[in-house]
Amino acid sequence: MTDEVKSERKSALRTMRRVAPYLWPEGQGWVKRRVVLSLTMLLLAKIVSVFTPFLYKAAVDALGHEGSKGEAWLLAYGAVGLTVAYGMARLGSVAFNELRDAIFVRVGQRALRRLALETFTHIHRLSMRYHITRKTGGLSRIIERGVKGVDFLLRFMLLSVGPLILELSMVTVIFAIMFDWRYAAVVAVTIWLYVTFTFRVTEWRVGLRRTMNAQDTDANQKAIDSLLNFETVKYFGAESREAARYDRAMEGYEAAAVKTGLSLSFLNFGQSAIITTGLVIVMVMAAIGVQAGTLTVGDFVMVNAYMIQITMPLNFLGTVYREIRQALVDMGEMFDLLGQPAEVVDRPGAPDLEVKGGQITLDHVSFGYEAARPILKDVSLTIPAGQTVAIVGPSGSGKSTIGRLLFRFYDVTGGRLLIDGQDLRDITQDSLHQKIGVVPQDTVLFNDTIQYNIAYGRPEASREELIAAARAAKIHDFIISLPEGYETKVGERGLKLSGGEKQRVGIARTILKNPPILLLDEATSALDTQTERDIQESLAAMGKGRTVITIAHRLSTIADADQIVVLDAGQIVEQGTHEVLLAQGGRYAAMWERQSAEGDAADVSVPGPGVGSEGEATVAAS
Repeated sequence: MTDEVKSERKSALRTMRRVAPYLWPEGQGWVKRRVVLSLTMLLLAKIVSVFTPFLYKAAVDALGHEGSKGEAWLLAYGAVGLTVAYGMARLGSVAFNELRDAIFVRVGQRALRRLALETFTHIHRLSMRYHITRKTGGLSRIIERGVKGVDFLLRFMLLSVGPLILELSMVTVIFAIMFDWRYAAVVAVTIWLYVTFTFRVTEWRVGLRRTMNAQDTDANQKAIDSLLNFETVKYFGAESREAARYDRAMEGYEAAAVKTGLSLSFLNFGQSAIITTGLVIVMVMAAIGVQAGTLTVGDFVMVNAYMIQITMPLNFLGTVYREIRQALVDMGEMFDLLGQPAEVVDRPGAPDLEVKGGQITLDHVSFGYEAARPILKDVSLTIPAGQTVAIVGPSGSGKSTIGRLLFRFYDVTGGRLLIDGQDLRDITQDSLHQKIGVVPQDTVLFNDTIQYNIAYGRPEASREELIAAARAAKIHDFIISLPEGYETKVGERGLKLSGGEKQRVGIARTILKNPPILLLDEATSALDTQTERDIQESLAAMGKGRTVITIAHRLSTIADADQIVVLDAGQIVEQGTHEVLLAQGGRYAAMWERQSAEGDAADVSVPGPGVGSEGEATVAAS
């Protein structure tokens, strides 16, 4: 046995152990009762199914019996009764199977719901680093296939494979008792050859299927990536380029799918050849027995009925085994995802953050997204409670990184980051996120109504509070001018709104949240000059009594800050008020002079679309 096979079996066993608690959960007696009742119905169905051919044999023997006219009438009536009983037995088998499914369906669906929720919740717990390096399309497809795999495993492995083995064993025993050991031997050898062939070919096909899945995931990721960047594709007239890129991915999927289809044809033919050979051998033996007078015509018919009866579940076994193997692969990928550890976690028993004033302290903070590339280098900074501090500097200086560390998307690699003396690593993330409001550089909205997106800041807020937040963000008049008003759908990522409209909805969302600490990451970058002035007034009003950190490129927006910090190469190079920094004639003064000369039309640095100052994906959290 190769190491790869051992690893796959170990993964399969791990997956089975993960699924088992969903079928027999602690403290949920109703689930256990339904499982037991389902298995009872299933056992009854198999017993009825296995003994049904006896009624068929008795009916045939009754019809084939020769005698007087009176005996013939009695036998005919007996044959009719046996035929009716045969039909009722077949109907009873179906009824028990349907009862089994009806009883079990709630168990299966509840398990899927719990697992889907667990997976969804876990994905949101994973770190920002994981999400910016993971392909969204591939991630969604892994989850989709994994949940489907669990659904299949719950229904078929519990309610089909075990009972199938029981049915085949019962048929083999009946052949040995009713006829002789040779019949049982042929049946047993046929089953053994069929199962061995099926399992070995399926193992080979799993590798082909895995390759096909990888190509499918890649194609799906490319399609989603292209559609999410629809506007950029249009800007560069790259529709044909994107289509060619997608087609290359689908070409790989096509080749893998063709191999998978051909291998399936080979498997189906081999299975049919084995089962047909076994059927013919047993039928020939029975025919010889009838000719010799040791068996009746009813026996011959019963042998045929049993062989056909085991042919159907054997064919089903091949399908089930293939799907179970695939389900285990798909579920393994999903459970690998569930096993992915969260980079940022709360310490056991961590208390909630208590904001008394909102003082923020960076105490010799160092951080790098990669160990070989430090971003912040021994930064110490105190932001007094209730003050507005602006952070400026060239691209890559570490401005946006400070915001991400404050929201604890990452933990500092050196030093401490504190709010009112509380180390962020010692308090719960939920309480931290509740106390900080963020207006990001690029506001991303949910594909829902404007009302939903504003209310996201505080879902329990009243309609009046929501409208007041929209007024403060200078967006209310625009909203009510729309045909559907606050019920207007904004489209995926808010693409139906302009950049300025999206930004104002994001500002309204944060105003409604009403947090004690604000992080403004170039919050007015997408607005025109007049609207920017209005919004600045709103943000200034909102910032009163709160601690505000403003990350800015356009210096005119932060000239009235209580303190301005100039970062360069991850270190503080200047610090003071606007007037003090201008008087120093240093970096800030040079940036101010350059922007003033350009009529404030150019920023100090212009990052690419959707990219923050450190080249990481822009964080949009509020």
